Amino acid sequence: MKTNRRTFIRQSTAVAALASTGSLAAAPRQGGPPEGKHSTKDFGMKFALAMSPDSPRVPLARQMEVLHAVSGVVRQPNQNPWDAEAIKATKARWDGLGIKWTVVEGPPSLGEQTKLALPGRDEEISNFITFMKNLKKWSDVDVICYNWMPVISWFRSKMDAPGRGGALVTAFDYEDIKNKPLTKYGEVSKEALWNNLTYFLKAVVPEAEKIGMNLSLHPDDPQVDSIQGISRIMNTVENFDKMLKIMPSKWSGLTMCQGNFALMGADIPALIHRWGKAGHINFVHFRNVQGGKFKFTETFHDEGQIDMYRAMKAYHDIGFRGTIRPDHVPTMAGEENTRPGYMTIGTLFAIGYMRGLLESIGKSSSLR
Repeated sequence: MKTNRRTFIRQSTAVAALASTGSLAAAPRQGGPPEGKHSTKDFGMKFALAMSPDSPRVPLARQMEVLHAVSGVVRQPNQNPWDAEAIKATKARWDGLGIKWTVVEGPPSLGEQTKLALPGRDEEISNFITFMKNLKKWSDVDVICYNWMPVISWFRSKMDAPGRGGALVTAFDYEDIKNKPLTKYGEVSKEALWNNLTYFLKAVVPEAEKIGMNLSLHPDDPQVDSIQGISRIMNTVENFDKMLKIMPSKWSGLTMCQGNFALMGADIPALIHRWGKAGHINFVHFRNVQGGKFKFTETFHDEGQIDMYRAMKAYHDIGFRGTIRPDHVPTMAGEENTRPGYMTIGTLFAIGYMRGLLESIGKSSSLR
């Protein structure tokens, strides 16, 4: 047993070193599933990783049979990311790797102009609509995950808090940032953000309906009322219900980022059932947390306050068939904390845990 443990540690350290240097990107694609083959292990869900085609995670994803990607557009010289040629080139890169590109997170042409109603808003929205249309026509992407956090997006006050066994996790404490100065945009009210979100949805949802593109709004992270004077509105379950009523459509839904909704105080399995049965969940971030919206830490997937078995069972029970990916993993031994929340070994642990949960749930259901 001791020899096996030492061997495992040496192998894990080697994987981490290769991942950090990018050497794994050149690994041969032998012994894997046929190009384009969808996993049969996941009961119709599309297990995915957030990565680029150049990521050292790609050969690991193939070896784990995680054959879907959450990715932006690979930038092309003298082209906008919403142009057809840039999208075609990105799809070709993923196709060549045997991985299906299904979700864009953080779309181009959706920034401060639109969220703060600044000059150039209509042009930015027009480019967003062009982006949707070209994605639908020239790629396999069926979900655009966006957020309504202008100026200050995903935010943590600490990127290397100690976690289980010395792993490094991200953390947030509002006391650490409550006195930070205003940004150059000054005070931005909740009313203004609601007005701007309504303007955006009224412009883009009818176009999404015409082409069949899922718009998937991500919750604010963290969910405090404001940071440096910039209000936050997508920070309660009730506000998501309100958003869904602005332009009711099967194509306007949400990203079920479990950690965020748990920090709002929601019962995650119950919320999955409610929103899932109504057809509102387009995309899932499978993650766990500990704390509340003013002070929390990220955790390993198998600890924290969310009942992850019941959460996965809820996705299975509602027949979720969309893209699901792990999110915000700890940085583990052998890795440098260069991308807090998105390092490799923690991601591999998360995928194994997710797949084990789902296999147990799926097989147990089939025996009834």
